Amino acid sequence: MTLKQRAKQLKQNIPALFLALKDKETPFIAKIFAAITVGYALSPIDLIPDFIPVLGYLDDVILLPLFVVITVKLIPQDIWERCLKKAKNLWKDGKPKKWYYSIPIVFIWCIILWVVIKNI
Repeated sequence: MTLKQRAKQLKQNIPALFLALKDKETPFIAKIFAAITVGYALSPIDLIPDFIPVLGYLDDVILLPLFVVITVKLIPQDIWERCLKKAKNLWKDGKPKKWYYSIPIVFIWCIILWVVIKNI
């Protein structure tokens, strides 16, 4: 599988993991890993910042696929296939406009900003 194909597959897996997170039949441990994976994928905060040459992007190239693989292994096959099928048609009418999914990320950034300002 080429790097371009893997990137496309990863792009489809993240929405499928989000759908699996919301699915009632997904096991609890898989939901925890799915939340971590989706949160890491959407978060602007990385373990190694992207401005550090090579290592910053290597962080995303290694960790995110690793999180996806672990999470997919924890989700039963029938649930995963159903979520993948839903994810393929998720954005056919354009991107979803559910802005409230960004609230946790904005909240985390506000806390970080507050801590920095308080300690100055």
